[in-house]
Amino acid sequence: MNVFMTQTLNGLGLGSIYALIALGYSMVYGIVKLINFAHGDIIMVGGYVVLLMMVTMGLPLWMAVIGSVLFCALAGVLIERIAYRRLLNHGAPRISLLITAIGVSIFLQNLFQLIFGSDAKSVPQMFAFPPIAIGSLQIASSTIINIVVSVLMMIGLHLLVNKSRMGKAMRATSEDAGAAMLMGINTNHTVAFTFAVGSALAAVGAVLYCNTYPQLKPVMGNLLGLKAFVAAVLGGIGSIPGAMLGGYILGVAESWTKSYISSNLTDAVVFGILIVVLLLKPTGLLGKNVKEKV
Repeated sequence: MNVFMTQTLNGLGLGSIYALIALGYSMVYGIVKLINFAHGDIIMVGGYVVLLMMVTMGLPLWMAVIGSVLFCALAGVLIERIAYRRLLNHGAPRISLLITAIGVSIFLQNLFQLIFGSDAKSVPQMFAFPPIAIGSLQIASSTIINIVVSVLMMIGLHLLVNKSRMGKAMRATSEDAGAAMLMGINTNHTVAFTFAVGSALAAVGAVLYCNTYPQLKPVMGNLLGLKAFVAAVLGGIGSIPGAMLGGYILGVAESWTKSYISSNLTDAVVFGILIVVLLLKPTGLLGKNVKEKV
């Protein structure tokens, strides 16, 4: 039972990282119906910024984390402005946006390979807290931090979207961008803000990932981003609670597979779950069927 509980908690800790990244996917898709495959590489960017600030510049952890969040938010805005805005404003087909997103992903990977090299970089320890003991159960501090931070971020994002003025603009743009413009909403600024928030969440996910797995590679965003996208689709893409639920399910499934089946089959089980869910409920676990009048 202790092994089962330990693996479940480890899975929730890993799933918290997937959930934070999936929130960015869901936000962008909910506003502009764009699957931003470059989002996974923002995680890599955030990790390298933390490493650069802590090791090269010698800044304390809190400054490195804030710097990474701000840098990734700015990077998200620049990516939206340079790569996507013209396509979105001119009604480009989705395949063009998808190809552009893949191009941005490849550009970021190669840029950071040129700057930092292709070899893995070790990240110094961030949160030096001892494990928490509950009876005979030992819980790693990184697991607790991941779960608490992800829940707090989800609550904050929920309040932002549903209670703030910008959140109302985001929901209006998602429902009907044309009508939102007629009501005086600057949809370009709203979309840019959405990219900024999603990229900032990816930076937080990068910090949690580096604290749990202290190693960085320029291509690390590939699989992380793909699994986070699977989590978003699994929970219902466009749904904030769905992204969180999908991330947790994915993390627990991955942890159980490593513990009880085989670590070689982890990815197969993860994507197998996605296939089963899409066959039974194509909109995801918390997604809604949307009827479109023509």
